[in-house]
Amino acid sequence: MHLTTTTWPSPAKLNLFLYITGRRPNGYHELQTLFQFLDYGDTLTITPREDNVITLTPAVDGVKLEDNLIYRAADALRKQAGITAGADIQLHKVLPMGGGLGGGSSNAATTLVALNALWQTRFTADELAGLGLALGADVPVFVRGFSAFAEGVGELLQPAEPEEKWYLVVKPQVSIATVDVFTAPDLTRNTPKRPLSVLLDSQYENDCEKIVRRIYPEVDMALSWLLEYAPSRLTGTGACVFAEFSTQQAATATLNKLPDWLQGFVAKGMNQSPLVHALNEHAAESQ
Repeated sequence: MHLTTTTWPSPAKLNLFLYITGRRPNGYHELQTLFQFLDYGDTLTITPREDNVITLTPAVDGVKLEDNLIYRAADALRKQAGITAGADIQLHKVLPMGGGLGGGSSNAATTLVALNALWQTRFTADELAGLGLALGADVPVFVRGFSAFAEGVGELLQPAEPEEKWYLVVKPQVSIATVDVFTAPDLTRNTPKRPLSVLLDSQYENDCEKIVRRIYPEVDMALSWLLEYAPSRLTGTGACVFAEFSTQQAATATLNKLPDWLQGFVAKGMNQSPLVHALNEHAAESQ
């Protein structure tokens, strides 16, 4: 076991499109969505321990350590491997909570991938993704680390290579409850299923967007502002919205015009996660 301290990226993702294609008897929605990573996100600094203690700083207000996704990921990996090991984990958080950028799922995935390397538990990506699925539907995407077309309830993944554009991501000052979106009576639930090749050549849309714009005026205002400058839409069920640009300069120029009531950042779309790059670097250094 390597007891040195290392730092690992925990990137954001965007849903470049999101279509609701049906509803199962258990209430879960069938969907088709396209995940792409951003070169922007949280970071985890991890120091392995030889005892069975896992610490996480800073503490999250109102969330017990045992309920935190980072702790749960570390604990699940440790139990699956049948080992006595611990870690001191420090989270540097820049992604907004409840923004639809996958921050919590990404944190859990980075924990699994990093500790699998640091504890030398030698699970495959498939095995780690299986552990991750129990923590959240989006965790496997982050574990595998490639842009993916997702179907079913989000668990059926196939690699995809959308264009790697520049994005201006904006977070309105509102938190969105996903359940409110998926239970809305007027949510579109019958978008026809289409093969990925057709979807990649079609205009990207998000079936949740009209519901979110109706319930949350802050999101409606943000999208209305962004649409003046570039093609823009909601990611996931929100609250973040994003505009796409072909150059960093164009995205940054629009960021500099953001009104006071909006915060945002510019990032590059990546079809291979920064986490994969970090894992490869770690493997090379450890040889």
